[in-house]
Amino acid sequence: MTHQHRGESRARTRMSAACRLALAATLTIGLFQSPAGTVLAQTPAPREAPSPIQASAPNPALWVVRDADSTLYLFGTVHFLRPTTAWESSRVTEAFDSADLLVLEVADPNDQAALLPLIQRHGLAPDTPLSSLLTAEELATLDAAARTIGASAAAMDRLRPWLAGVTLSASTVVRAGYDPGSGADLILRARAEAAGTPIAGLETPEDQIRMLAGFPEAGQLTFLRRTLAEFDNALTVPDQLVEAWATGDVEAIHALAVTPMRLESELIHQTVLVERNLRWTDRIETLLEGSGTAFIAVGVLHLVGDDSVPAILRSRGVEVVVAP
Repeated sequence: MTHQHRGESRARTRMSAACRLALAATLTIGLFQSPAGTVLAQTPAPREAPSPIQASAPNPALWVVRDADSTLYLFGTVHFLRPTTAWESSRVTEAFDSADLLVLEVADPNDQAALLPLIQRHGLAPDTPLSSLLTAEELATLDAAARTIGASAAAMDRLRPWLAGVTLSASTVVRAGYDPGSGADLILRARAEAAGTPIAGLETPEDQIRMLAGFPEAGQLTFLRRTLAEFDNALTVPDQLVEAWATGDVEAIHALAVTPMRLESELIHQTVLVERNLRWTDRIETLLEGSGTAFIAVGVLHLVGDDSVPAILRSRGVEVVVAP
């Protein structure tokens, strides 16, 4: 293989890894923790004992919006983290503790009562099993992948391509040592709940499931096939992304995840990031019209770049600054 071809191959892998990571990060956390027979039988074990990602001085980015009677903090999170990852800074803690409202992407990501009917409605296709859509070689890879993550081949066969692809993508991140239960969102939610702080969501589990299920079937199948082809490849993007996030390097975050995702699929970029950013900005402006202090914690990919929530707010004349 020539140097040029090796470079192109690495670029394609990086782009695909970014898409897989973005879709896994978008996944409602409760979906990944659903009972056996729906998606996974158990959480897959890491391939090897992970080394902790430790920023020398954790300082994730934090933005603030203020008017006469409102203060809104915008904090970018990573939904899947290693339990050993240090990320919280004093300014994040102080901002969080000052808030009288926590706003997450979804108010309760683990609401199985809401989630499971949605999966049955939008994620299962018993009349069009994956075994009727994939080649024999792809099915063999799917069977092997299912065993690796603790699921049965029969259970996977009933899934629509989007759900199979996102499930395998999320499991790849978990097998690299990441844990949805250690994600910043759930940690902040548990802390707010213990303190009696109200919790709200910018969207619902149904919004998320409909978004993923709404991708064209051909595109879903392409995504699943690429996920199967790369299932055993090492996924290094999360390590790099978490390190950039923990140190507040927003340019690196954009370069590692947002730019490659856009290069690979403008549809995914628009659907997963831009369209949601626009809807969330509407909600945030409504909060700004009220009073009090809110701590808004959403995936960090939504807060970096020209199409981010801060950028959209600025384009509407709202001053957004980096929190001191």
